[in-house]
Amino acid sequence: MKKTLLIAVLVMIAAVVKAQNVDYRVVFDMTSRDSLNQQAVVRELNLIREGNPDAKLEVVMYGQGIDLAIKDRSGQQANVQKLLNDKGISFKICAIAMKRNNIDKSQLIPGVEIVPDGIYEIILKQREGWGYIKVAR
Repeated sequence: MKKTLLIAVLVMIAAVVKAQNVDYRVVFDMTSRDSLNQQAVVRELNLIREGNPDAKLEVVMYGQGIDLAIKDRSGQQANVQKLLNDKGISFKICAIAMKRNNIDKSQLIPGVEIVPDGIYEIILKQREGWGYIKVAR
């Protein structure tokens, strides 16, 4: 009986550990130009990546958050460029916010993708079961 109970407990522990690593997908909602928020999202991406190399992570920038993706405006430009080399991490910027702020694609950090509507991109991810994090302090 003790062996059966021990085996059952070990199987449950293995299932919990596996469940924590499977299908880890998070979309980050970035609407702030605050440098501390830029640092925070970069830090979180790196921490998640360290803990789960298979996680799918996406940062969606709109409103004032677009500064994170613009060359020479982002205090995190080098870190964003490094993170963009990771196939599991993407940075997406809202075309509406770009138009409103007179931002051209050539002004973006290479690798940043343009989506038609940042809010809709987040809604799509949530419909697909992605977790949601609002980047704010």
